[in-house]
Amino acid sequence: METQRLENFRAETRAWLAAHCPAGARGPGPIPNGSTKIKIGHRDTLAWLDLMIEKGWTVPDWPKEYGGAALGKEEYLVLLEEMRRIDARPPLSGFGTSMLGPTLLEFGTDLQKQTHLPRIARAAVEWCQGYSEPGAGSDLASLRTRAEDKGDHFVINGQKTWTSGAQFADWMFILVRTDPDAPKHQGISFLLLPMDQPGVRVKPIRLISGESPFNETFFDNAIASKEDLVGELNRGWSVGKRLLQHERSGMQSLVRGSAGEGEANLPAQAKAALGEAGGKVADPAYRSQVLAYEMNNRAFRLCQRRAVEESDGGAPGPVSSIFKIYGSELQQQHDDLLTKMRGVQGFGAEREATRQWLFYRAFSIYSGSNEIQRNILAKRVLGLPD
Repeated sequence: METQRLENFRAETRAWLAAHCPAGARGPGPIPNGSTKIKIGHRDTLAWLDLMIEKGWTVPDWPKEYGGAALGKEEYLVLLEEMRRIDARPPLSGFGTSMLGPTLLEFGTDLQKQTHLPRIARAAVEWCQGYSEPGAGSDLASLRTRAEDKGDHFVINGQKTWTSGAQFADWMFILVRTDPDAPKHQGISFLLLPMDQPGVRVKPIRLISGESPFNETFFDNAIASKEDLVGELNRGWSVGKRLLQHERSGMQSLVRGSAGEGEANLPAQAKAALGEAGGKVADPAYRSQVLAYEMNNRAFRLCQRRAVEESDGGAPGPVSSIFKIYGSELQQQHDDLLTKMRGVQGFGAEREATRQWLFYRAFSIYSGSNEIQRNILAKRVLGLPD
C-alpha cells in the first residue's frame, strides 16, 4: 500500500515537473535566496520560484501553515530524485531554508514561527549568521558580543566576522553573551535582529579570489526585540549547535545535489578541455582521475541519502560532521582537477576557474573547520577521550 502511494506520488510529481519547470530553470544558473536587496532578472528563475512557492515546494517538508507542503521523508526524496532527473535547480536556497527555518521549527515560539517561516518559504527575506568573532572562531563559545536586557528589548554591542552575505541580508540570527559571569558555554543567548537599523554596520572583506562574500559586522547599540529571543535566556548554545547540525545534515545537502549555480558535469568539462575519443575523455590519465572523482561523489551522495532514509525524523546529530568534512574535501578535489585539466586556461586571476579554485579553499575552514569536525566525531560519535 505504501509502495503504491509513493509510486503514485512519483508519477504525479514527474508529470507536474515536466509540465511546469521552465527550460531556463534546468542546469546551472541562478538560485534565489530571498534577499530583498538582490534583483533577479532571470525570467525563468522567477517563474520557477513562483510556481514552487504556490506548490509549497520551496520548503517541501515544512508544515503547510508555514508555506511548506508537509511532505514526508520518502516523498521529499522522491521529489529530489525527480528534480535531479530533469536537472531542475532548487527554486530557493539560503540560510533561511537550510539553517534558521529548521531551527525555529524545533525551538521557536508560535509567534516566531508565524512571523518568520512563511516569509522564508515565499522568498521574502534572507538571513545571515552572526557566529564567528575576532578571537572566537573555532572556539566559538569564547564570543564576547554583548546583549544587555532592557526590558522589552536587548541592546547589542560587539563585532562578528566572516559573516556570509551580510551585505545582502535582511535579518541576522546571532549568538550573544547575556551573562558575562557565567561559564563560557553558558550565559549565551540566540537572538534574531533586523539588519537595516542604525546600530548595524557591515564591511565586506575582499578575498584573494577578488570576491567579497564575507563581511565584518559591527554592532553599536543595535536593537533586538525580546520576542526574538529563540529558546531560553542564557541557554542559546544548544540552539546554536543544533542550527549548525542542520547546516551539515544530509537532507539539505541532497537538496543542493540538484543542479545548482556554477555546478556542471565534470566528465563533460573534461571532454571540453582535453578532447574526446570514442565518447571518452581523450587523456587516459585524466580519464582515470575523473572516473575516481565521479565514483567518490556518487558514493558520497548515496551515503547522504542513506543517512536521511535511516533517520527517525528527528534533528540531525554530531554524525552530520561527516558530511561537512567529506563534502568540502570533495569540492576542493573537483576544482583542483578541473583547474589542472584546463592547463594554462585554468590559471590567471582574471579567469573564473581560478577565482572559483581560490574561493573553495575556504570550504574546509568555514562552518567549523574540518579539524573541529573530526574532534566532534572523535568525542561525540566514537566516544574517544580528550
